[in-house]
Amino acid sequence: MFGIECSYEEIWRIIDAQWDSQLHKPLHAAAYFLNYEPNFRCDDGGEVKEGLYECMRRLVPDIAERRKINLQIVEFHFARGLFGMEDAKECRKALNPGEWWEMFVDTSPELKRFAFRILSLTCSSSGCERNWSSFKMVI
Repeated sequence: MFGIECSYEEIWRIIDAQWDSQLHKPLHAAAYFLNYEPNFRCDDGGEVKEGLYECMRRLVPDIAERRKINLQIVEFHFARGLFGMEDAKECRKALNPGEWWEMFVDTSPELKRFAFRILSLTCSSSGCERNWSSFKMVI
C-alpha cells in the first residue's frame, strides 16, 4: 500500500499548490464563515476569520459600519438572538444562503447587507477547469 501512496504524492502536491494559489482567498474565507455553522470550530479558524476581516476592510470602507458589523458577527458566531433560534439553526441546512439571511437576520441589517455582498459574488470555475484538464494528462 505504501508504494501506491508514494506514486500519488507528486499529484497531491500539484493539487495542493493549485488549491492554495486559487482558493485560499479572503473572499472564500468570508463566504465560508457566513455560509456555514456560525460557531464552527476548526484548525484553520484563524485563517478563516482573517479572510473575513480582510474582505470587510475592502468592501466596507466606513469604519462606523464595520464596527456595527463586528458587533453583529459576535451575535452570529455565538448564535444569539435570532441566530440562535431553533428554526434558524435547522433551516441553515435546508435553505440556500440568500434565503436564510433574508429570513433570519432582521436584527442585524449591516451584517445582512455584508453577507449578501459576499455570498452573491460569483466565483469563476475556469481556473479549476483548466487544472482538471491538466490533471487528466497526468493520469
